[in-house]
Amino acid sequence: MQGKRNQQQDFMTLVSLESMVPTDHIVRLMEKHIDFSFIDKRTKGLYSNKGRPSVDPQVLIRMMLIGYLHGITSERHLCQEVHLNLAYRLVLWAKPGG
Repeated sequence: MQGKRNQQQDFMTLVSLESMVPTDHIVRLMEKHIDFSFIDKRTKGLYSNKGRPSVDPQVLIRMMLIGYLHGITSERHLCQEVHLNLAYRLVLWAKPGG
């Protein structure tokens, strides 16, 4: 029987980032071996209690590290890569400490 693509089903499929990124990918090693919690402690006094919330400092540092590891020198290009690459998203929004 020939299969047909069901656009509604494709649209509604839920996918976990965890299942999409290989266990040996560099971002998984980064998460396993680097404790990023020190960033919160070091930057806590640098942010105001007023105004709009900033981007999480851990996310900024993780992005910079991804850029360095992958030779991405442009911030604009790095933002595009993070937007497209599921593995980068996994490490950027990982829960602290695990």
